[in-house]
Amino acid sequence: MKKSLLLISLLSFATNFSQTDENTDGEKQSNGYNRWTIEVNAGQSRGLNPFSEGYSSSDASKILGKFTFNNFGIGARYMMNPKFGVKADLNYDIFKNFDNSPKKFEVEQYRLGIQGVINASRLLGIEENLKRFGLLIHGGVNILAMSPKLDTGKDITLVNTPGAEFNVQDSNAGKTEYNGGLIFGISPQYRITNKLAISFDVSTISNYRQHFAWDGHYAQENNNLSGRMINYNFGLNYSLGSSDFHGDWALIEDKKLQEITELDNRINDLETLMNDTDKDGVPDYLDVENNSITGVAVDTKGRMIDVNKNGVPDELEKLVTMTTSKDGVDGVSGETKTANAINAQMIEKLINEGYVTAYFEFNQTDPTDASTEGIDFILTYMRNHPESTIEILGHADEVGNSEYNNKLANNRSANVKKVLIDAGINASRLVVIGKGEDKSVNPNSSQARRLVRKVSFKIKK
Repeated sequence: MKKSLLLISLLSFATNFSQTDENTDGEKQSNGYNRWTIEVNAGQSRGLNPFSEGYSSSDASKILGKFTFNNFGIGARYMMNPKFGVKADLNYDIFKNFDNSPKKFEVEQYRLGIQGVINASRLLGIEENLKRFGLLIHGGVNILAMSPKLDTGKDITLVNTPGAEFNVQDSNAGKTEYNGGLIFGISPQYRITNKLAISFDVSTISNYRQHFAWDGHYAQENNNLSGRMINYNFGLNYSLGSSDFHGDWALIEDKKLQEITELDNRINDLETLMNDTDKDGVPDYLDVENNSITGVAVDTKGRMIDVNKNGVPDELEKLVTMTTSKDGVDGVSGETKTANAINAQMIEKLINEGYVTAYFEFNQTDPTDASTEGIDFILTYMRNHPESTIEILGHADEVGNSEYNNKLANNRSANVKKVLIDAGINASRLVVIGKGEDKSVNPNSSQARRLVRKVSFKIKK
């Protein structure tokens, strides 16, 4: 009956300690880890001293004594922060001698402990390295009630009282003594599931008001008011709370570090916004046409200036127009001939080195609207140079299957060729070449990948 009542009280104790953590406004606290843990354990408690003559807590016939489950407990732990917490536990110990011992004894003990807890894994900053393993250190005070259960007869104890050598006292059977002391222990842990862990705990307990020996007799006066025992047990602990992960193992990011990281991300975002891919002096986030030719005047939105709205930037149009004049016609001077030759070389250089391009959105074969000007530039050049042949070079980024990307690059070239054919250019002057994946940029940068989803051109001599 007593053991049933103890079990009920222990369960009630654990339930009260495992309620949801709330602040003064009744709102659930959420700090990225569970603060509450319920613990159950069973193992062996062994008295070290005092013992009466001829009594012992171990089996002398065994090398390491004899293990028996004589300790059962339950407790609850609350972590005030990821490194430090408190715990309360109730334990039941039953001390008996072994069957082959001629001197029998039986002592029950109930212990209530209040302790501080250190998550040593977090304190040392090695929780990520330990992975599923963890280590707790705990220490505090115990309040105990000891009750000898067997009639041991009258006790004759040595005393230090002047004029007396012995003290005779009745049996302690049925008596209860309350005492207290200190406890210290370590608990290695291993996480089984996200919330459940097993532990092995070793604790030492020192009592400072213990008159009874562990065998139920009175301790000798020269060893009175002192008792020591050791407890080692196996336990299960379950993390309670809104987090899906055990509070002892949840990875908790330092708030200051998090703020620094967020600030760094914002700075990186600003730097990205201020990038000027086409080097026209207009940041990308304001640049409507981010493929303008270097050195060509643009407006505030990054568009190459085209006053007459013919689809060719004014500065390039001048070069194209100048190269159409023929030597010896209309009194063209030698200086003009030389200028025309130089301008023709400049245009070929712009085309061959990829300054004139058509761009594409991800997984698309139709050029972007802004790329119409680049294609129109090629159209104008070919109309003014009917002897020229153009290679149309298709490219794709690295995202996706290589075989698919090679086909995509070829289709982009073919589509640009069709546009030029529809604009009146003979198909024999247009050569489609699929260059496949362009691996010259960082594949993890979405902005950089935009630069290689393109069609470029090369004048074929």
